[in-house]
Amino acid sequence: MSGRARLALFAWAATLMSACALLPLVDPATWILQAAVLLGIQTMVGAATRRIPLARPLTLAAQAFVTLMLLTLSFAREQALAGLIPGPDAFRHFADLLRQGGDDIARYAIPAPLTSDGIRLMLVGGVLVIGLAVDTLAVTFRSAAPAGLPLLALYSVAAGLSEGAGDWVWFLIAATGYLLMLLAEGRDRLSQWGRVFGGAPRSPGVESASAVAPVRTGRRIGVVALGLALVVPLALPAMSGGLLEGTGAGVGSGTGSGGTISAVNPLVSLRDSLNVDEDRQVLSLKTSSNDLSDMYLRIVSLDDFDGTTWKPSKRHIVGVPDEFPTPTGLSPDIKRTEIDTTVAAANWYAQDWLPMPYPPSGVNIKGNWRYEPVGMTLVGDHGQNTRGATYEVKSLDVQPTAEQLASAPKPPAALERDYTKLPDSLPSVVAKTAREVTAGATNPYEQAVALQDYFSITGGFEYDTQVQAGSGSEAIARFLKDKQGFCVHFSFAMAAMARTLGIPARVAVGFAPGTPQADQSVSVGLKDAHAWPELYFEGVGWTRFEPTPNRGSVPSYTVPDSSGSSLPDVARPSAGTSTSPSTAPSASESCSAQLKKLEACPSESAQAVAASGDDGPKWWMLLGWVFGGLAVVLLPLSPMLWRLRTRAVRLGAHGRTEADAVPHTLTVWQELTDTAWDFGIPPDESLTPRKAAARIVALGHLDPTTAAAVHRVADAVEQVLYAPRPRPTAGLADDVRRVHVALRATVGRGTKVRALVAPRSAVRVAWAASEWWTGVKTRAAAARPNLRKPSGQQS
Repeated sequence: MSGRARLALFAWAATLMSACALLPLVDPATWILQAAVLLGIQTMVGAATRRIPLARPLTLAAQAFVTLMLLTLSFAREQALAGLIPGPDAFRHFADLLRQGGDDIARYAIPAPLTSDGIRLMLVGGVLVIGLAVDTLAVTFRSAAPAGLPLLALYSVAAGLSEGAGDWVWFLIAATGYLLMLLAEGRDRLSQWGRVFGGAPRSPGVESASAVAPVRTGRRIGVVALGLALVVPLALPAMSGGLLEGTGAGVGSGTGSGGTISAVNPLVSLRDSLNVDEDRQVLSLKTSSNDLSDMYLRIVSLDDFDGTTWKPSKRHIVGVPDEFPTPTGLSPDIKRTEIDTTVAAANWYAQDWLPMPYPPSGVNIKGNWRYEPVGMTLVGDHGQNTRGATYEVKSLDVQPTAEQLASAPKPPAALERDYTKLPDSLPSVVAKTAREVTAGATNPYEQAVALQDYFSITGGFEYDTQVQAGSGSEAIARFLKDKQGFCVHFSFAMAAMARTLGIPARVAVGFAPGTPQADQSVSVGLKDAHAWPELYFEGVGWTRFEPTPNRGSVPSYTVPDSSGSSLPDVARPSAGTSTSPSTAPSASESCSAQLKKLEACPSESAQAVAASGDDGPKWWMLLGWVFGGLAVVLLPLSPMLWRLRTRAVRLGAHGRTEADAVPHTLTVWQELTDTAWDFGIPPDESLTPRKAAARIVALGHLDPTTAAAVHRVADAVEQVLYAPRPRPTAGLADDVRRVHVALRATVGRGTKVRALVAPRSAVRVAWAASEWWTGVKTRAAAARPNLRKPSGQQS
């Protein structure tokens, strides 16, 4: 087999191996056999035309024409001339199939049934198009390396639509195919070098060693590259935002295409959001309700508890109805009032789920939104989010009495079964504590009130946003022992304990009541972010409780002797006027994580029952994924991403006590010197902090105000290094930000771009890696003599 034929074979194999990433999307996976056969025919046509040989453009044209005939024969033979030659009718049929495939993608959950010719055409046609691009680049134009971009695009489509389970396996398979193709091209090039590697050997074994050495080197490089591709992304900083930040990467993250609901975990990267310095306004609302204390804005409910965290169950979504159905379990005997609320979202707040009062009875909003009936929530589709949106919500102010809740009948068996599920990994102390707290309660309502009072009043719990969110099955047990946490701890613990008592429970995530303004509006900020438990009572439905002390408002029906008809409480801002850090979750850890990215980043998805019409994803959305994959440039931007993340972490920390004054001050000083380095002032480790500050001021041509900020940081460094008792200094992070702005204003455009895209201080990553490797070698060398026996020692 010639070198070019071998390369074509490996290009065919690499495309198929990358296409394996699509296998989890449909069931059964028999389409891959059809794609393999058609792709093989396409490859053989290319090999034949190159052997003639034809000009490169003619080779590409021949392969494209044969590919079109193959697709026509497979999917549109009845509309084609002689079953092979496509005409206008065949192209119209292709368009209908692609439209049908888009609707089916929105209709079915993953894996979708392979009963649709539309889905099959998308899969097989997409593989053939990618295969044509790979064959053209790698074989026709003899450039295998760029052929990795189409393969990456194919993998990106699968990774974007799948639920994430086992993605690393498919990546490994696809990467292996790509490396094999590179190896085949390398061997083909080496074979053309003649006697340099193929001449007569000077001694036995010389030729073999010299000829094989480059191949072995290529293999080693390939293995190292593959290892880096798998490991390096784990170390790169995550740049996604949080549940309540304006990055669109929180609840319902993703494009929304295909009717997918992405799961959230409100624990991801929580501390970053808790310590925001500025309480930015997220939403502004005007409402007809007289009781602002109950104006909670709900984003999504978390009802699937796996012992580690809470997340939404997979749910179908449909078109938004004109009027929402009556909430589950709400009987006509319960007093209710319909209220009108107009909500305006900030231009920076890009949330995929729509914050609304619960339970909603109707929504008037423009854009591509879908309705999830079980949770009565709206989720954006085709990348729709709340950025700058203004919408009107009709909702019910349900006003049950304590007597009605206490006399609630047993819930339906199916609902009780679904919402009282508990994993075996849940520590026994959770159920034990629940029984102890509710001892003496005679019904589920009294048990729920006892749990709420235990957390908010009698249990000795403290609201503390500095507590780590925690993860794992022991997180709730640790919280019950330490008795310190924020809304996530309280809501998660109460919901889990309620389930141990047989009370259906879930957790809601959204915003607590905001702050009334002079213009009769209500301002909802980042620090109003909140989580609370909802318990189910037959006849009333899902009912809010508030176990978190000093947050939100205690429901009137949980107060002794409450009739539910008392005058409304004056609205109490939950955090708008408080100095306590925000509870806004973030997604910067993935899954780190961060709901990475509250807890790590698992993303559950649910396919929807699509509404009639054209609101389902179109075939061109998949093409958008392809071109998006071609635009992947993460690696060149990694220095910038690392620098931005490092700056945010360094300046986001707080030195509030004497214990953390030293690390905080030194971290801020390092950020100041690295900032100066990025703008062309390299650090001089031989200078004292005071002299280094003077050097930065002089070389940076800083104005007196900024110079004073530099010296304040230097003075703080000397104070924590030499004072008998280091003291925290306030405002250091703001001083560094001021210096960054001033240095940026004094340099040219080229320096600004380099400081952003290729910051000089990013070399610290290489230094850290070098130090780590040196330490590894040193420890290995030190351990090696211990493994050897002294000379002369007998075994």
